[in-house]
Amino acid sequence: MIISVASGKGGTGKTTIAVNLALSVENVQFLDCDVEEPNAHIFLKPRITIRNKAYIPVPEIDESKCNYCGKCAQVCAYHAIAVLPGQEGKKGATLVFAQLCHGCGACSVLCPQNAIKEVNREIGVVESGTCGEIEFIHGRLNIGEAMSPPLIRQVKGSMCAEGGLSPSGNPKKTVIIDAPPGTSCPVVTSVQGSDFCILVTEPTPFGLNDLILAVEVLKKLAIPFGVVINRADLGNNNTDAYCTREHIPVLMRIPFKKEIAMAYSKGEPMVNAFPEYKKNFLDLFNAIRKQNSAQGRIV
Repeated sequence: MIISVASGKGGTGKTTIAVNLALSVENVQFLDCDVEEPNAHIFLKPRITIRNKAYIPVPEIDESKCNYCGKCAQVCAYHAIAVLPGQEGKKGATLVFAQLCHGCGACSVLCPQNAIKEVNREIGVVESGTCGEIEFIHGRLNIGEAMSPPLIRQVKGSMCAEGGLSPSGNPKKTVIIDAPPGTSCPVVTSVQGSDFCILVTEPTPFGLNDLILAVEVLKKLAIPFGVVINRADLGNNNTDAYCTREHIPVLMRIPFKKEIAMAYSKGEPMVNAFPEYKKNFLDLFNAIRKQNSAQGRIV
């Protein structure tokens, strides 16, 4: 089963939930897909054994073959190529904006002159290792890179490579994905293919506003989901009222406690500092399995 952990806004405790859930169940593979700012390693403290550079294929123009027809610019949905045709005897130019390229390969396939080949451009690194019995994988996006989804896809690609697949084509382990905050492309890329998504929120106006946005995304993706309310005794009851009105299961509530915050500030997982919470996270996991089983999905 693949469980993703997401949130409409940052700072709700998404990584806290993902890490402590991973530490509470057996046979786990943990993927930190928040590649712009990965921080799960601070709590899990994995021993990194493999580092692979991550690349994206970008076009390279052979000016000796290019006749500046502009076909490549026409097919590029992301405006990563601009063609300046020659005028008054002056040679034209084809410009490639590598930071905008999504690596789809359409330009090289459709170039009438075969003037485009793809070359690899480094965008980050994928690191993997172990934390006790947990298999750990995360990505680190290079500073200045505009797009994280290509690296997120490579992190998720390592999921099958490291953990292996069952005969049915599903991961042999319980996969927990720590997704980036928000509701944009990086989040969609991270949660796609999940059997269930945990939405972590807080009972504040901002938390509720962004929870509503995240719920709409998951409905569009047809991914089952439930809510965990962190710092549940702060704010107001509007989040609970929304979940009740929309028939969204509230799977767990975590109180606001100084002791939990202090452990977090030291990089200590909640279930290590307060072992009694391990049962709560096991109950969360079993509630997800029960909900998926009721819907006839993978458990």
